[in-house]
Amino acid sequence: MQLSHRVTNITEGSSDGWDIFYKARQMISEGKSVTELTIGEHDTRTDPEILKAMNHAALSGHTGYAVVPGTQSLRETVAARIQKNTGAPTSYRNVLITPGGQSALFAAHIATNEPGDHALFIEPYYATYPGTIRSVGARPIAISTSAKHAFLPRKQDIIAAATGAKSLLINSPNNPTGAIYGSQTLHDIAQICQTHGLWLISDEVYDTQIWAGKHTSPRALPGMLERTLVIGSMSKSHAMTGSRVGWIVGPETAIDHLINLATHTTYGVAGFIQDAAEFALKQGAQLEEKIAAPFRRRRLLAQDILDTQSIVGLMPSQGGMYLMLDIRSTGLTGEEFADSLLDAHQIAVMPGESFGPCAAGHIRVAMTVSDNAFATALRSLVGHAESIKL
Repeated sequence: MQLSHRVTNITEGSSDGWDIFYKARQMISEGKSVTELTIGEHDTRTDPEILKAMNHAALSGHTGYAVVPGTQSLRETVAARIQKNTGAPTSYRNVLITPGGQSALFAAHIATNEPGDHALFIEPYYATYPGTIRSVGARPIAISTSAKHAFLPRKQDIIAAATGAKSLLINSPNNPTGAIYGSQTLHDIAQICQTHGLWLISDEVYDTQIWAGKHTSPRALPGMLERTLVIGSMSKSHAMTGSRVGWIVGPETAIDHLINLATHTTYGVAGFIQDAAEFALKQGAQLEEKIAAPFRRRRLLAQDILDTQSIVGLMPSQGGMYLMLDIRSTGLTGEEFADSLLDAHQIAVMPGESFGPCAAGHIRVAMTVSDNAFATALRSLVGHAESIKL
């Protein structure tokens, strides 16, 4: 029997650059010791107090069907947090609770694109972006950036792709580059969206991991409140990756229709998980800073190590839990370097090509192991690069 093109074409028959990750996991299953610096999985797990709140909610009976839009109290808590942090007026009617940020990305694109529509996104990109767009039947159109411009999108490049498109997906702080979009970049994006009638989908799951500069939600910019859908998640901010709880924030009319979509797809998020998320959010900035602290510390550690050599370049990292390293001086592609590093030193990193062609010759390193293990791995990585250069 024939399957739909929509589902068989999600990755266009490729692995979306995950070959190194799967190879590393295979080595681990064979009993080999591998330092994994691939995915954004915290080395410290969900805070025990959050788990206690989750357990209490489950034992108290919040295990049946939860209301599809999300519990009233969690929606209100998310809305209050967003209004406080961004200044944009937000009520619970602007919030839909979703099973993680990935579900929210899918919902946002199916809400804004008809089959065949052009959906824009910035490259380098989080690995699922083009597949998410294809899965709703839209056509993914990448807007390339360059290391020369710190991987920030240029106004003229967005304009060149904007005519006839329906949506633009951005991610700041950015995965994989660590770039934060400054005021001029966001102003340009807002202006283009308004001029060309684009929905803006703003993935802000790293908004608590800011190392330099300032995070601004484009939804708060003039004229953007009614054309922006913001993606949020508890995964990165509160180390709740496996709990699968996130949200979309947008205009009330859009949220109403997205509630209909959720009714016919996910049917909501488990109530006891929502209660735990609400508990976590109500701990405020102190808990968020605690979760972010290891990555802030390891970024400085990486700077100290990389400052002592000139083979591996560190791209400016203003936020997030990753570093983008330039290994072009070795003469290898990101894929070749990552593969050889795994074979030689049992260190797994993501090749830049996983995030689009413009990141070729780079690798992404997740700062997700202990400080000592991270420093050891980074020094081995530099030594590997130096041995190739020789």
